[in-house]
Amino acid sequence: MIIWLLLPIVVGISFFATGVLRQYALAQDLIDIPNMRSSHSVPTPRGGGVAIVLSFLTALPVLALTNMLPWVVMWALLGSGAGVAVIGFLDDHGHIPAPWRLLGHFTAAIWALFWLGGLPPLNLLGMALDLGWLGHVLAAFYLVWLLNLYNFMDGIDGIASIEAICVCLGGALLYAIPDFSGSSQTTAYIVLVLLAAAVTGFLFWNFPPARVFMGDAGSGFLGITLGILSLQATWVAPQLMWSWLILLGVFMVDATWTMMRRLIHGSKVYEAHRSHAYQFASRQFGKHLPVTLVVLGINMLWLLPLALSVGLGKLDGLLGLLVAYLPLVVLAVKFNAGGRE
Repeated sequence: MIIWLLLPIVVGISFFATGVLRQYALAQDLIDIPNMRSSHSVPTPRGGGVAIVLSFLTALPVLALTNMLPWVVMWALLGSGAGVAVIGFLDDHGHIPAPWRLLGHFTAAIWALFWLGGLPPLNLLGMALDLGWLGHVLAAFYLVWLLNLYNFMDGIDGIASIEAICVCLGGALLYAIPDFSGSSQTTAYIVLVLLAAAVTGFLFWNFPPARVFMGDAGSGFLGITLGILSLQATWVAPQLMWSWLILLGVFMVDATWTMMRRLIHGSKVYEAHRSHAYQFASRQFGKHLPVTLVVLGINMLWLLPLALSVGLGKLDGLLGLLVAYLPLVVLAVKFNAGGRE
């Protein structure tokens, strides 16, 4: 099967491309210098996440040509992912004003929704809920928020990579669950496995202590790509939206809780800061690795079983989400997410 050929190729391209991009960043002086807003203490090159973009997007046409990925999903992922990555790449090299970045992000979200057909009907308390045009608008904001929160949460070594791999593999497992017609999704998991492979090649360089950072190009790309894949899964089976929101819980809760508290305090939410729960935790532990490993444990031991229970229909989606998020909110409060630094 072609997937077994693509997997090592994608990992290899990502691994070697990250090394090349690291050298490029050093040559171009694209270095994150530690400051009062940083969570790291050693100057580190950034922009290595472009390797994830290149290795993953290169594989998409191959999947589409071999009928393992619908063309509409391929165009949604390719156009939106490339657009967001270009915006992030330019921002990594020189600051782009926030309004222009936001315009580009919404354009990418609208592009993806055009190809996907917008927001599919949702499963709420056992009933199908079609929100119509309101749903499409909400879906656009969902994609843009996920894109930006992924950028916010990419602040310590390895955390964004570990989160992406966990979510992708969890999403792939969800496709092993028979859909309402009784058939199984035999190829839909492949794109998720390949994205996990692309991130794995980069993680070798990004695992604590990181030798290169992802940069806006990589983090924004992962955010919108995971969002698109969650909407695709919802078109397959409505309850899977709840499962995906559960899988994304660590980033969703920390970023959203932090933003809400900063808004209440009157802080400028678009300014750089280090008041996320994971950042307070990394300073408390004195290193990044314990926090990154805890995120891995929460994803695998808490969120994944709940997401699978919802996907199997053994747990209502909304109830499952509340159960999954409650301990995460407790952790956000414990580590003072959004508090003054």
